[in-house]
Amino acid sequence: MDENQRNNSGVLFKSDRKEKPNHPDYRGSIVVDGNNYWISGWIKEGKNGKFMGLAVSPKDESYVSEKPASKKIEDMDDQIPF
Repeated sequence: MDENQRNNSGVLFKSDRKEKPNHPDYRGSIVVDGNNYWISGWIKEGKNGKFMGLAVSPKDESYVSEKPASKKIEDMDDQIPF
């Protein structure tokens, strides 16, 4: 657990890296039951007005290493494998 953050609490900051509409408007971190997570928020418009949608993902390294490595287009081979 981050020593500066209390258990079962978190923070969100306005994102300074929003380059596309699907990037989060807010980013931050949260600690739940002693586990660290990233938290992202999007300002959305609904039938009852504006609201914030949230997504949470683990901060631990095992989660990051499980994601498949993405290839850049220039790294791909032009040959079709069949």
